[in-house]
Amino acid sequence: MLTHSTRRWLAGLGVAGAFVAASAGPAAAAPEAPIELGVYFSDTTIAAGSEGKIDSPLLFASEPVVVEGLTVTYDYRDLNGVVQVKPESSSFDCQSPEAGVLVCTDPFEIGLEEWAFGGLFEVAMTPAAKAADGDTGNLKVTVSAEGLAPASHTAKLRIGEGVDLAAPGEETNISSTPGGTFSAPLTLSNAGTTDAKGAVAVFDLDYAIRPDKQYSNCTYEDGHLRTCTFSEVTTAGKARSASLSYVLGKDTYAPGNEYGYYNWMTIAEFEDFNAYLQAGGISVGKPGDGPVLSLPEVPSKAAARGFQADTDPMNNWSGMSVKVTGKNGTDLVAVGDQLTGKAGDVVTASLGVRNDGPAALDFGRSGSPVTKIDIAVPEGTTAVEVPEFCAPLNGDQQDWENAGEPGAKLYRCYPDIFIGVGEEQLVEVGLRIDKVIANAAGTVTINAKCECEGFTDDLNPANDVAKILVNATGGTGGGDGDGDGGSLPITGQSTGLIAGLGALLLAAGVGGYLVAKRRRTRFVA
Repeated sequence: MLTHSTRRWLAGLGVAGAFVAASAGPAAAAPEAPIELGVYFSDTTIAAGSEGKIDSPLLFASEPVVVEGLTVTYDYRDLNGVVQVKPESSSFDCQSPEAGVLVCTDPFEIGLEEWAFGGLFEVAMTPAAKAADGDTGNLKVTVSAEGLAPASHTAKLRIGEGVDLAAPGEETNISSTPGGTFSAPLTLSNAGTTDAKGAVAVFDLDYAIRPDKQYSNCTYEDGHLRTCTFSEVTTAGKARSASLSYVLGKDTYAPGNEYGYYNWMTIAEFEDFNAYLQAGGISVGKPGDGPVLSLPEVPSKAAARGFQADTDPMNNWSGMSVKVTGKNGTDLVAVGDQLTGKAGDVVTASLGVRNDGPAALDFGRSGSPVTKIDIAVPEGTTAVEVPEFCAPLNGDQQDWENAGEPGAKLYRCYPDIFIGVGEEQLVEVGLRIDKVIANAAGTVTINAKCECEGFTDDLNPANDVAKILVNATGGTGGGDGDGDGGSLPITGQSTGLIAGLGALLLAAGVGGYLVAKRRRTRFVA
């Protein structure tokens, strides 16, 4: 089972559901409670004299709903004469009823969910000619729709001094075995004409890449490096660099490849970014227990207290590619269940997959699930409670239009995109016993062969099938594919799902925290 803190940092940054889980309390309201809209807009720092930034609100509702007349109002009268807010595209009907107010409406029906999504009602926020470093004000964003009460969020907009932080464009290529240590550079260049007063590196490291040392000006969560903050002034045309030591986890799959990236932000832009994370209950972690990591000046090829904002965020990225050598595989085990009941009873089967190691599986970069869980319903029973991430299966075709629908005899379910060593990911299926049959049997099959992505090199395919037994007699057992019966408790934690961070940081770098809508999964212990 994923821990809250880990899921929200590593997955929540790419999955808006993690954001809403913390901010949309009405989602847990009773069914008769009115549906409530929700909106969030990020605090934003804009460089004076620049082309500004583009962003969109995150929109959600307390429960799934299709709305008409969805309208977003931008009230920036507090910034009138400092910032101009205009629609980024002509996809919506936008009007300005008065100076400092922009009202945009979508003429079509739109579905809102409990998880937030961005991309609608994009606006360009452009500094006015008289805008100067230190100017600040509020942008109030209100969402409304026919028959629903409006909701608002107030974001802070700041004008900062323009700087151009940069990082080397090429990746550092490294080779290591599981458990091995290696170093990679962390390099900051000032490609602009204005001195950069400090900077923050935000890291996007695969689960396998762990820090070998900790520093007091860096933050860590569950043993993984999140950020490093530097106070050094990087003068125009100069560069600074440090060497960071890492260790490749002993549970790293081999052979393979692991990746790590970092993105530079100004101090003010990181404050904006961190406010967004905190609003979603996402932590950047705690300071390390080591010394201060310094960033010494080095020769640079870069060209020549208010706030600062980056004028060219597209050159802020760099990273490393780690070629993992050796052999370190994974044994995924099917987990079945054994149930008893009388005719008419609904019994819950906990079915799924366990990772017996020795390597974790992290498919966060590709976004594909680690395996497939195919469930054949036992004879004499009917599936009456089915999770939404399970779909009826006909041959190799999943009927996603009827995902979560009861009554099928065969389902395909998808676990997460990461599974740690010792971790179990289980699907709960409610089975109604229509007829009592001794030793009524169904199956759980993982790693099913299909024309799709997934894990294909299991160490022990013999345990990829487990039984689902209803009203077993004698010594007949269900449970795991290795025949030892019963399901094991979770002994590990999913701490992968890294890819969402990179996607969000890239979006943040170009001025918008556009959160991508992903398939939601929920597993139970």
